[in-house]
Amino acid sequence: MTGQDRERHLPGHIEAAIRRNLERQHRDDAGRPADSAGVAWEGRDLGGAGIDGSANPLHAFDTDDGTADPAWGPVLDRLAAGQAGEAEVVDALSRMRVFAAVLPTVAEHDDHGGNGPQGDKEADVALVTLKAPDGRAALPVFTHVPALTAWHPDARPVATWMPRACLSAVDEGAELVVVDPAAERTFVVRRPAVWALAQQRAWIPSYQDTELAEDLASVVDLVPGLARIALTPGAGVVSRTASGSVLPGGGSGPELRLVAYPDPALTASGDEAALRLMAATLQQVLGEVPALAERADSVEITVSR
Repeated sequence: MTGQDRERHLPGHIEAAIRRNLERQHRDDAGRPADSAGVAWEGRDLGGAGIDGSANPLHAFDTDDGTADPAWGPVLDRLAAGQAGEAEVVDALSRMRVFAAVLPTVAEHDDHGGNGPQGDKEADVALVTLKAPDGRAALPVFTHVPALTAWHPDARPVATWMPRACLSAVDEGAELVVVDPAAERTFVVRRPAVWALAQQRAWIPSYQDTELAEDLASVVDLVPGLARIALTPGAGVVSRTASGSVLPGGGSGPELRLVAYPDPALTASGDEAALRLMAATLQQVLGEVPALAERADSVEITVSR
């Protein structure tokens, strides 16, 4: 028997990997390879027109050159000039392709119970998340590939629509989405806007939300000594560019400032204890307003004197 006639055997860890992969394959009722829904691949036609003008039926980005959407720079210019607000920026993002960042990872499998050589290694990828200064998880996304590779040279871009990126953020437990971190102009999408984008519905900043203002006005009578409440942008709405210029939006929070106006008689009395009681009661009452928790990412309360 010649060497060519002898039965050839693959290394054990390779055979084990092949066996595991075969076991994980989806199959239809006839045992043929199938997709996750149990529909056989055999005989399927994947040809045809793609979505959104794509020539590839499997995705929308086959002709994407990795550059920023032409709407992104102008809307930030208008924000910087005070000609647009955060709502306009988020509206532009709702129609944009962005890039999520993934990093390769390697998982080892020990097929010998820890008493022998390691088994095969499997490559995987992981979606990158960040930790915001307040400890919350944040998902970074990028408007163009150079911004992503400059931020992390080992990261790989995955093109997706911004609403889908926000769905991934929610799935990852991230309350913030950071657009172009470490770039000259970074814009943070806070939790209520992330949820709105994920649900593909319009977003109104809490400090411009008339329905929220009405809900808050309804609790004024519950707070002794309180005349009215005003909604204004919080200190954390403002952000800065890498070169130090101020942007009136895109900050990570606090998003909403509630200004409590005491009754004139209480203000004139100068009774500090009564003012403190008013502020404490207001804070407690606000905790019972569901719309506030849903529509405002973070809140700060000040008392007007």
